Amino acid sequence: MNCSISGEVPEEPVVSTKSGLLFEKRLIERHISDYGKCPVTGEPLTSEDIVPIKAGKIVKPRPVQAASIPGMLTMFQNEWDGLMLSNFALEQQLHTARQELSHALYQHDAACRVIARLKRERDEARSLLAQAERKIPISAANAVTVNASSLSNGKRAAEDEDLANGGKKMRPGITSSIISELTECNAALSQQRKKRQIPATLAPIDAVESYTQISSHPFHKTNKPGIVSVDIVYSKDIIATGGIDTNAVIFDRPSGQILSTLSGHSKKVTSVKFVAEGNLLLTASADKTVRLWQGSDDGNYNCRHIVKDHTAEVQAVTVHATNNYFVTASLDNTWCFYELSSGTCMTQVTDSPGSSEGYASAAFHPDGLILGTGTTEGLVKIWDVKSQANVARFDGHVGAVTAISFSENGYFLATAARDGVKLWDLRKLKNFRNFSPYDPDTPTNTVEFDHSGSYLAVAGSDIRIYQVANVKSEWNCIKTLPDLSGTGKITCAKFGPDAKYIAAGSMDRNLRIFGLPSEDGSTES
Repeated sequence: MNCSISGEVPEEPVVSTKSGLLFEKRLIERHISDYGKCPVTGEPLTSEDIVPIKAGKIVKPRPVQAASIPGMLTMFQNEWDGLMLSNFALEQQLHTARQELSHALYQHDAACRVIARLKRERDEARSLLAQAERKIPISAANAVTVNASSLSNGKRAAEDEDLANGGKKMRPGITSSIISELTECNAALSQQRKKRQIPATLAPIDAVESYTQISSHPFHKTNKPGIVSVDIVYSKDIIATGGIDTNAVIFDRPSGQILSTLSGHSKKVTSVKFVAEGNLLLTASADKTVRLWQGSDDGNYNCRHIVKDHTAEVQAVTVHATNNYFVTASLDNTWCFYELSSGTCMTQVTDSPGSSEGYASAAFHPDGLILGTGTTEGLVKIWDVKSQANVARFDGHVGAVTAISFSENGYFLATAARDGVKLWDLRKLKNFRNFSPYDPDTPTNTVEFDHSGSYLAVAGSDIRIYQVANVKSEWNCIKTLPDLSGTGKITCAKFGPDAKYIAAGSMDRNLRIFGLPSEDGSTES
């Protein structure tokens, strides 16, 4: 029995009560909805006039083409031809897509080249402008006092700031009252240093020789790993780290808790320094700014000032012993002396106007009247803070001087660069010892005396701890701590209180603590 419309065996057979003809249900329903009559007799027909018929399972017969071998071959040939045509169309589409992608990549490459050229021209113009500004003489009679109200919510109101001839910012200078304060602090600290004794609580040599990693703390982001600076408040055992991810993290080591994560810089944080008891923190960044953060009762730190006096990356920040002033050093070949309470730049000093070298490191002498800076050209400069005069220069390093550390005894200065560490005697202004712990392809990234001046830490591809001796005696390496980050580069290291541990940062996101397990209850995380 076949459908009167299609001539095929119906899957759902129905019969007309008026004509008695057999139909496929879906076909007759569609015809009724379109024309309202029987397709064969032409009589009026509705859906109520068709009755479904029950039938057994219908097996459709093979199509005529599949009933013979020639028919099947013809069917296969048609399918093959269709497949080939489809494949040819896809290949044409692929070719077109490749041409469009090649054109887009060419446009992108051309745009990148234009952007690079524009950036280079911009930097050259800035450099020429900076050189021109430095050559303009500043008359002391035209000095202008910086208005403290120019700081609002931590941002400098540059449009209200008085400018010198040629548009250069005027600085009030280091006043006589500030010089008196620095001199009094120097006298008091020098007198204390004469009575200085090694604290009985200092970690002994045999304890340092047994140091191992006792904890690891993942502070910073995984997409931009790297800790490049670390500082510690000894009285509270609080650690601050500065990361490539633009954040600074404040960490309470005894409890193992993060106290605050400081966000605000747009580029990596190059240097962090606590002030006094840790209620204030300074962060320097490659975004050319320095931020002063103040702690609150709830444990958070809020940005109090943002200083924007440099025209290139700020590489270092160091705090004066009075805790009332700080100095920043930048790749723009200047260092700035600031008043902490107002964030006012009292003076901006450059030694060689027009020079291409910048400052990669800076540190105050423990007594506070001497400032040490390291340049990108391997030169160490010693400054008299009161007169801002360059009173000594030490050369001999290869590459940028990335770290400077004064010993607590006031006599020794350690500097680190690509070629290793040099020790300088400030009494005779000469180099008396060199360390080259690594091969020429492995730079020394940091050097640090402990607070008592008894140990010296050197970091590059590992951390090496030396026992401090005198000028004539040998400085022995008593412990080597491996780089457990797997990056091969330890970027910063700092002794804890009484040298009971060392906090180290590397090019992964973890702060690692090395010490005696018996003296630290924390476990490796």
